[in-house]
Amino acid sequence: MRFVTRRAVVSTIAAGMLATGAWPTVATAQESRPIRIGVPTAIQLQVGRDTQTAVQMAIDEINAQGGLLGRKLEMVVADETENPEQGIAAIKKLTADEKADVLVGGYTSGVTLAQLPHITRAKTIYIGVGAASPAITAQVRRNYDANKYIFRAFPINAAHQARGLVDFISGKLKGEMGLKKIAIVGENAKWVQDLVPILKKGATDAGTDVVLAEFFDTSTSDFSPLLSKVKDAGAEYLVIILSHASSDIFVKQWYDSQAPFPIGGIDVKGQDQDFFNRVSGKALTETAANFAVRAEITPKTIPFWDEFVKRAGSAPVYTGVGAYDAVHIYADAVRRANSTDPEKVIPELEKTSYIGVAGKIEFDENHDVKAGPGFINILFAQWRDGGERVIVWPKALATGEMIPPPWLKK
Repeated sequence: MRFVTRRAVVSTIAAGMLATGAWPTVATAQESRPIRIGVPTAIQLQVGRDTQTAVQMAIDEINAQGGLLGRKLEMVVADETENPEQGIAAIKKLTADEKADVLVGGYTSGVTLAQLPHITRAKTIYIGVGAASPAITAQVRRNYDANKYIFRAFPINAAHQARGLVDFISGKLKGEMGLKKIAIVGENAKWVQDLVPILKKGATDAGTDVVLAEFFDTSTSDFSPLLSKVKDAGAEYLVIILSHASSDIFVKQWYDSQAPFPIGGIDVKGQDQDFFNRVSGKALTETAANFAVRAEITPKTIPFWDEFVKRAGSAPVYTGVGAYDAVHIYADAVRRANSTDPEKVIPELEKTSYIGVAGKIEFDENHDVKAGPGFINILFAQWRDGGERVIVWPKALATGEMIPPPWLKK
């Protein structure tokens, strides 16, 4: 009689399962699990809520078409707040605990810069859609092998935004309206520190007299001394640059003081659809830079906009626009690579040429989104009665003329 050991039986069964493909290998388990889109964002703010809504929109669209490489997509979120330590914890949670395949998010430049070493150490692709400092993507050029995982799909960086503001100042304020004296005030944050020197030089080179350029603390609650300085300097227009500071308070105090100058520039919280009502209509005639509005910027703009409003009940801020496109850009790169392996996906991301919600998206040698003719640029939209917004610049996209505050109409 022939005796067969248990080890021999197990070996025979294992061999048979491997031969028939029935063995539950690690690779099979990996390939069957959902592709995880990690979202580090400031979830307590509108920028964070809109990021999540837009990511889920893109995921739903891709899943409805059969997913990606035969796998479904799912979103996992971590609150990075506006604090670097919390931001680092969010990255660690998403990469180590949640095993995210890609990260889409960000808001505060200081937080994102603190997160970079942890993102690159985890070798996880990060597509930024909120922070604007050029220093973020500059890391790619300094050490490509270590930092090749970092991309920015939105918004255009602070230097490009400064050039867009210069175009607004030289083309609209000086060229069409004849204003020659401007003041620049901005919050004391990294992205603004990057932007203001470029803006000041560009405005001066364009023949505008910059009578005042000053930073203020993001915790400022009384802007009356600053508004008085702008008035005493003889400014005909005040360019504001703020995101983390309270633009609600700033705009209310400007309106209530009936300051003798219009205001406009980059006011991130002033992009919110509910901003006009939130400040009791006192944003009237403020001109805020936007990256997209409900207009036919591309064939995707209005369909995205209407679906977003249907889901969220309000129009998206810029992070929502960027997050939606970022997920689709990543998905396209994964399809071309036929893999979620970052080493295979990164070269495909570098080849991206994608028509998004706000324009064509391509990456430069720093993995930064390109700006300029044919790419994404900033639009300037003025608040009107009832919370309507009218594009006043660039001229080719204008839907109305810029008007002065009611107390300056005379």
